[in-house]
Amino acid sequence: MAVEIAMGIIGGLGLFLYGMNLMAAGLQKAAGERLKKIIAMLTSNRFMAVLVGTFVTAVIQSSSATTVMVVGFVNAGIMKLTQAIGVIMGANIGTTVTAQLVSFKLTDIAPVAVGIGMIIYLFSSNERNKKFAEILIGFGILFIGMDFMKHAVKPLREVKAFTDALVSFGHNPFLGILMGFGLTVIVQSSSASMGILLALASEGLMPLSSALPILYGENIGTCVTALLSSIGASKNAKRAAIMHLTFNIIGTTIFAFILSAPITALVTKFNPTDVTRQIANAHTLFNIINVVIQFPFAMFIVKIAMTIIPEKEDEKEYRLTKYIDDRILETPSIALSNSVRETLRMGKKARKSLESSMNAFLNKSKKDADVTFEKERKINDLQKILTEYLMKLSNKDLSVKHREIIDALFHTIGDIERVGDHADNIAELAVEVIEKDISFSDRAIEDLKIMFEKVMSAYKTSLDSMKNADISLALSVLKIEEEIDEMEKAYRKNHIYRLNNNKCNIESGIVFLELISNMERIGDHASNIAKYVIDANPNS
Repeated sequence: MAVEIAMGIIGGLGLFLYGMNLMAAGLQKAAGERLKKIIAMLTSNRFMAVLVGTFVTAVIQSSSATTVMVVGFVNAGIMKLTQAIGVIMGANIGTTVTAQLVSFKLTDIAPVAVGIGMIIYLFSSNERNKKFAEILIGFGILFIGMDFMKHAVKPLREVKAFTDALVSFGHNPFLGILMGFGLTVIVQSSSASMGILLALASEGLMPLSSALPILYGENIGTCVTALLSSIGASKNAKRAAIMHLTFNIIGTTIFAFILSAPITALVTKFNPTDVTRQIANAHTLFNIINVVIQFPFAMFIVKIAMTIIPEKEDEKEYRLTKYIDDRILETPSIALSNSVRETLRMGKKARKSLESSMNAFLNKSKKDADVTFEKERKINDLQKILTEYLMKLSNKDLSVKHREIIDALFHTIGDIERVGDHADNIAELAVEVIEKDISFSDRAIEDLKIMFEKVMSAYKTSLDSMKNADISLALSVLKIEEEIDEMEKAYRKNHIYRLNNNKCNIESGIVFLELISNMERIGDHASNIAKYVIDANPNS
């Protein structure tokens, strides 16, 4: 019998987790554009951060995933600890949605939801309908898994030792908290451990008095995932994980030893006979009240984390990337948005490299040339990191639209890297001019300045069109690129004329022609970036 029960629980839990993940994937795709805007909402306003944390967790169905993502944001340097604490608090509220959903007796409609979802998924070509189908299928499988667990634990009612052990948790809160902690660490999901708790309660095996300490322990157990993810991350990322742990330990202490009786009385009054609803409501009240109590003391929690991991004045952490982190891959739509931001950041570095290379040439500055060489090395490293990150992201469950954007990003970072290469070429020409003391006519210098200004305009505008997904800007880049091509032809013809009439020497002539050739190719790469923007936004 023990083997059958264990297999039933494992199978049911597997279906439960699969259904939850499938439903979360569908919700993420449906809410993708909202999630992409989430970064803009992460201001220093902690109340807004709480709302963001609640919304994101309700969508991705996991407070652990949200907190791991927060660790990633903090590690990437795009979220401050004062913002992180608000999101962490909100994540605890958002995670109650799953428990509330599961506590309702919707098992009878689960097969219907799966059936309707499969029909829509198989026979509809509309991407939006497919997202809705995934939500329905995940919803149905989640409840089927829950039903499996309920039937698996039913025979345990006859095992007195087991029922006595569960009752004992109500008399010994420490043991219950430890049980909840251990269970959540094992299954790596507070929602899954809550599902097991509700399955036991639905069969009359788990009284509310025993469920509450386990419930509190689950909130501490869910911190382990974020703590593990912070290993090897920045100090601030480690502090974010510690804030999560501190917040939940304080909350568990308050509720286990002070507010347990009032919570019990309140949820019993709401649902006198339904223990599963009592547990779900207790879970929701615990997390909401915990946030209300600790919200005014958020900065105190931040200070605790700062004390545990202090700042050293002589330490300065350097990160080549700013917006991307593997932990953020937990939420693909946000990871994609950050990949775009990182690509634009790479583009800005290439622009600065281009400016310093031309300054090196026009001002005969070896210092500016060295700046370009150093930036070029960083641009190459960024290309490798971004390419690897996009490959990981492309393996996630993404919408067709998001896959198109990723394909465009692969090409864009290649073009940006080539712009960096051309800046490097110009800097090398500048060094040659300095070392050989090559001079140019005033007309040649004026031509180069005019062409460089036009090239910079094309490149900057291409990045702006990408940042704003603006087709009108992208189209203007194509026009500028045509002007650059005509300019290069005219300047090449004029310079060959000057060479033939001995108005400039051969060395300066070769350098001039190589310069305008490099600039013309930069215009081509700017045009390529603009074309990717046009292709990715055909209906804009």
